[in-house]
Amino acid sequence: MARNQRNLKPDIILKNYWRDNARFADLFNAVLFQGEQVIQPHELEDLDTESSTILEHKKQAEGIAASRDNIKIRKKSTAYGIEFVMLGNESQEYIDYAMPMRMMGYDYSAYKKQYDSNAAKYKKAEGMEEDEYLSRMKRTDKFMPVITVTVYYGKKPWDGAASLHGMLNIPEALRKYVNDYRMLLVAARKNNLVLHNMNNVDLFNLLEILLDSSRPAGEIRSRAIGYTKERRVDRAVILTATGALNNQIDYNALEQRGDVNMFTVFEETRIEGREEGREEGREEGRAEEIIETGYEFGLSDDDILGRLQKKLDISSEMAQRYFREFGKRTV
Repeated sequence: MARNQRNLKPDIILKNYWRDNARFADLFNAVLFQGEQVIQPHELEDLDTESSTILEHKKQAEGIAASRDNIKIRKKSTAYGIEFVMLGNESQEYIDYAMPMRMMGYDYSAYKKQYDSNAAKYKKAEGMEEDEYLSRMKRTDKFMPVITVTVYYGKKPWDGAASLHGMLNIPEALRKYVNDYRMLLVAARKNNLVLHNMNNVDLFNLLEILLDSSRPAGEIRSRAIGYTKERRVDRAVILTATGALNNQIDYNALEQRGDVNMFTVFEETRIEGREEGREEGREEGRAEEIIETGYEFGLSDDDILGRLQKKLDISSEMAQRYFREFGKRTV
């Protein structure tokens, strides 16, 4: 009996999580206003049905590589007339050292779309000065400002440039003449954000636990399980945290409710570590993980044995053998 698993696509699950206006507003308030509730959820609206990508204009986007590790969500504040863009980089290993340049490209594309939309109104020179007609833009026309925040979900500390200047080899005497482009970067693994939305609080706390490479994998899993049980963490938060790390989840079990659902998420989650004697993917290692996680969730011996048989597609005798071998270590 094969396990019905498939990879959660990080861009999709992160996009779905941040599409919620309350969570989105809370993040931008934390980044831009130190937690002060300036942006209200009801003031936000999605920008058209294809708001997941900023690079709608193919002619302008041909030279801008859209990495699979990026999510793009755009919201407009109807009260402030500002376009907010959130980018996400979820890869555990990959730090995009060209990110300031990419952000500059994303923002340019957003401005270019506004310009093209505005220019389409001016097909005739009637009522326009010559310079305005040639520019396809009146002197009084103004565009919506774009503020972009990048959330980095990687395990390693970000050691890339934080602005365009950091990517350039500029003689000091010329630095002030070279335009810079600063990026707003949030590291999921460690930050000082003042968040008020409890889902966001739990998400970043859980990611900090899961991305702590200084601890062994067993301890990370145990701390994550303990946090979700103590805080009664929303399932959407757990899915987002594990999805951001590109883990595999049993979708059938996610249709269930209660602690067994939480158990399944962390049972199926691959948390990389340097546990001695465990080779990822080996049946023995999976059996040990199932038993350890079962005890951490307080499952009965019979329930653990049943899960061993189902998850590993093994006989009752083999499940009991693994239970005797690994259960003694974890009791």
